[in-house]
Amino acid sequence: MSFLSYLQGISREKLKLALYSATSLDVERALNSAEGDLNSLLALLSPAAEPYIEQMAQQSVRLTRQRFGANIGMFLPLYLSNLCANECDYCGFSMSNKLKRKTLNSPELEAEMAVIKQLGYDSILLVSGEHETKVGIDYFKQVLPQVKKQFSYLAMEVQPLAEHEYSELVGLGLDAVMVYQETYNPQTYAKHHTRGKKKDFAYRLDTPERVAKAGVDKIGLGVLLGLDDWRLDALLLGHHLAYLESKYWRSRYSVSLPRLRPCTGGISPKVELTDKGLVQLICAFRLFNQQLDISLSTRESPEFRDNLFSLGITNVSAGSSTQPGGYVKPDTELDQFEISDDRTPAQVSHAMKQRGLNPVWKDWESAWVAG
Repeated sequence: MSFLSYLQGISREKLKLALYSATSLDVERALNSAEGDLNSLLALLSPAAEPYIEQMAQQSVRLTRQRFGANIGMFLPLYLSNLCANECDYCGFSMSNKLKRKTLNSPELEAEMAVIKQLGYDSILLVSGEHETKVGIDYFKQVLPQVKKQFSYLAMEVQPLAEHEYSELVGLGLDAVMVYQETYNPQTYAKHHTRGKKKDFAYRLDTPERVAKAGVDKIGLGVLLGLDDWRLDALLLGHHLAYLESKYWRSRYSVSLPRLRPCTGGISPKVELTDKGLVQLICAFRLFNQQLDISLSTRESPEFRDNLFSLGITNVSAGSSTQPGGYVKPDTELDQFEISDDRTPAQVSHAMKQRGLNPVWKDWESAWVAG
């Protein structure tokens, strides 16, 4: 069984009915459960859980400190290219958008990395638009050895690849792959993805399994909150996570919970996720899965991010640029989406320390696993 067949066996209507008919008793049962499960996640994501958010937050802080201490890993995205062969109406890189296209060459990549290293980072997330011919596996095979010389931890968020291609990249130093389904509703997915290979809902849905089979250490999942009913999308994300952990237990997992943000040619959210709702969502996932890494991007405002850091977040970016070449030349118009928290890494680090948290710039050393 693949997760696609698992998903096809679920009745969305029944699941949504259960989600929206959960009671306070269901929520209290979930809060008193020693270990999270999918029934608990359903209750904690439901409207019935809203009066319990303060209690959820307190438990989330306690569980996060037990598992991760006060540590929060610091990473930075490095955008390789904004070339894209897809039409996605929520993304600034969409092929029909009139913006200057750029792909970093080797000297430009070296210059970007030099700036990032000066900021103190040792964990990097390589990001690109999805363009198989010009920014595909051959390009990635050139880039990874260059990047791995500079950074101990290397993750990628690019177009879905074949299993053997992921295996090749693991051999070149790849540590993690982030691949976001955007939404688990096939009809909504088809509405927002109208051209290019990303139209293929099933191929994208099967990507984490190809990543796991290739032996990638860490797999990142996520949905773009606002494309569809965020409660139901988040619950199905939990189903996806539980399925993968039970079948591919050698890999570690993370989730990212980005809200739909403005971009060139972009759209408004179908279902708005409020600040209160995002707090509920983060706490629900921490109570559901105590060892799960949860990432927080610069899409959120500085004040709100500061308040979220202690609630279950384990990985944070700061000082991000969402454009290729944006660290050397920050004022160009090549962005994927608008950033809300534009503070420097030092400012974000200071805000964390004021809250008793410990920003971790390096927690991986290749020499530890040599030989």
